Amino acid sequence: MPVNLPTNLMRSFVAIVETGSMLSAAEQVFVTQSALSLQIKRLEELVQQPLFVRDGRKLTLTGPGNVLLDYARRVLTLHDEAVAAVSAHHFSGPVRIGMVQDFADTLLTGLLSTFSALHPEAQIFARVAGTAELQTLLERRQLDVILGFSGSNDPGAIVTAPMQWYGAHDLTRKAVLPLAVIEQPCRFREAAVRTLENADIPYRIAVETPNLSTLKAAVQAGLAVTARTHLFLRDLEAIESNSLPALPQITCIVETHDALEPAAERLAELTRELIRDL
Repeated sequence: MPVNLPTNLMRSFVAIVETGSMLSAAEQVFVTQSALSLQIKRLEELVQQPLFVRDGRKLTLTGPGNVLLDYARRVLTLHDEAVAAVSAHHFSGPVRIGMVQDFADTLLTGLLSTFSALHPEAQIFARVAGTAELQTLLERRQLDVILGFSGSNDPGAIVTAPMQWYGAHDLTRKAVLPLAVIEQPCRFREAAVRTLENADIPYRIAVETPNLSTLKAAVQAGLAVTARTHLFLRDLEAIESNSLPALPQITCIVETHDALEPAAERLAELTRELIRDL
């Protein structure tokens, strides 16, 4: 009897080779690392050959692994073409989108619920992270669409918005301005610090956090001021004071990799439409 090689095992095998690590491959094929290890073990049992040699944390293909890699890629290409041809524009998943935290509260539910209503058969994977991390994941083909921030001169800008100061007005009269910031790297943090230093305004980092919910709580509690856009604090008024210098503008960007599947392309279109309406 011929041996049948399941496509999910071959997809995981190719993902490990292309991403260079078990962790990245696990994120790409949406399984845990332990499950991925079991898949590779099962594939090795089916072909009765070792596919990888482990050198510390590095995985290197064996001779049989190199042979299988070429066939696996061709099989997966034909498999995906067959599915696309038979489904005839019916969306399948997963569709992978990443967005910065600023959009998670205001757009995550609305955007993805709209997409799910239009295409209930599509699977959705969402990642919330900083723009730099999202762009790295996009380059690795671990995301299809990303929504983030960039400089005001970015040619891929969808919409441009001014940064503003938020917080208790009384704090602007302190000798040393208490500042709430997100952990580095953060475009808003860099802009706030650079703007204050250029204006020779003393400041101190009073609150440093990896998430926006803590930052927002600190601002609302009157502990510090922060630099953000109206997308961040819709329920708070920006500080109107000549004692703080004007902040630069920032742009919202939507990026995709090339050769998107129809479902991912549709999600990218919806994302651009929603951003333009902000």
